[in-house]
Amino acid sequence: METLLIVDDDVSLLETLKMHFEEIEQDGQPRYQVATATSAAAGLRAAQEAMPSVVILDMMLPDRTGLEIIEEMKGLCGDARIILVTAYHDMETTIRAMKAGAFDYIHKPFPEPAALDLVVERALEYRQLSRRADEVHRENAAARLGDIVGTSPLMQQLVKEIGKVTGSHATVLITGESGTGKELIARVIHNYSYDEPRPFIGINCSAIVDTLLESELFGHEKGAFTGATAGKPGKFELAEDGTVFLDEIGDMSLMLQAKLLRVLQEREFERVGGVKRIKLRARVIAATHRALVEEVEAGRFREDLYQRLKVITLQIPPLRERREDIPPLVKHLLERINEKVHKRVTRVPGEVMARLTRLPWRGNVRELENVLTRAVVLAPGDVLRGDDLPSLESSTPAPDAGRHAPQAAGAMFAAPAEDDASLIPTLEEAERQLIARAMAVTKGHKGRTCQILGISRPTLERKLQKYGLAQSQGPQVHTFPVKDAS
Repeated sequence: METLLIVDDDVSLLETLKMHFEEIEQDGQPRYQVATATSAAAGLRAAQEAMPSVVILDMMLPDRTGLEIIEEMKGLCGDARIILVTAYHDMETTIRAMKAGAFDYIHKPFPEPAALDLVVERALEYRQLSRRADEVHRENAAARLGDIVGTSPLMQQLVKEIGKVTGSHATVLITGESGTGKELIARVIHNYSYDEPRPFIGINCSAIVDTLLESELFGHEKGAFTGATAGKPGKFELAEDGTVFLDEIGDMSLMLQAKLLRVLQEREFERVGGVKRIKLRARVIAATHRALVEEVEAGRFREDLYQRLKVITLQIPPLRERREDIPPLVKHLLERINEKVHKRVTRVPGEVMARLTRLPWRGNVRELENVLTRAVVLAPGDVLRGDDLPSLESSTPAPDAGRHAPQAAGAMFAAPAEDDASLIPTLEEAERQLIARAMAVTKGHKGRTCQILGISRPTLERKLQKYGLAQSQGPQVHTFPVKDAS
């Protein structure tokens, strides 16, 4: 039901219009709820209380003109469309009214009620289209390569693969743990695939129950189910010739998997309750944190759909596998956080950066951003304090956490629990951990480190460079230029 507000000092006309609109029905239900007012002041109060979709506003009111209160009215009821009504045929006032933001400007007396009905329906239609356009604009917020932070070999390889993907219209499957930035990668692919702006429509398949997800994806026709009082386009339709991003597709039910497979094969779909075939023009990018191969083996995911999705697969590495990217990530995130919370935390002491680099980050970049946001909010000055970060001792160690403390070899390579086999480091990672710990024990003394490890100085230098462990000794503070939040 839509809410109308009618503001007019002609009480007889006001009552006539109120009765007229309240008698209009849609699918057996009242189409409009009508609020009325006889003055500008009362109209502004009613607008704040009723939050109307459309306002029919008389030009000449006892206390103020309709033209004078348009701005206030728009401020109180948001995107409501305002129709100005007047008994005077004044071209200058018409121009001023339209310039002030009136949706339409009509004259009394109305030739027939149907004429006013048509203007109101058109106002509602434009309001809906505007809201849909705003949604598409929000979904299509620009994400550029500069938002993908990292110079590690893993990230450089990922960027190369993204570059290849943007040159095609093929379906893409993005895999990675929660918090690694799968949607960011999807948006980057979308933005670099087209020269002109196109819709990017995302939907989280795990956040909507199956009964509603089908309607969200494909849309529905009027009367398709209880409550479907009007037809509604789905995400595939709204995406037009842009991109549909299906997040957490691994959580989709088998029934919907079958329907999605058919859409991807035939590049056509129907609205729920409809018979008209609609062409799928959009590119499909799917993402999941699940191992779909294992889901297929367990019978929870269709193998034919998996084969259809993995035309191009991008694997996003977890943060613990690219620790050298943490310092530039901290810089990037601090800029964004400072701007958001209006702070200027620009200095990160070396020991704090070292702790950030060694934390396990099970939640990946999302967890890092949350931790930094809390630390920035609590920071009394421009320095990021270690007291506001999680402690290493209270965190579950990551495969390559490598604490800077001496350990017996037996403890270092103790067998993990049976359900923790994924934490066993590679030989290369184990070597990196050994060198890092030896350097910590000797406080960076390379000669003693060579003696402990039984390697030559040139070999040590080469491996320090290889693993990104070469750094100057002594206190260090990372200072980042941060945008002024004021």
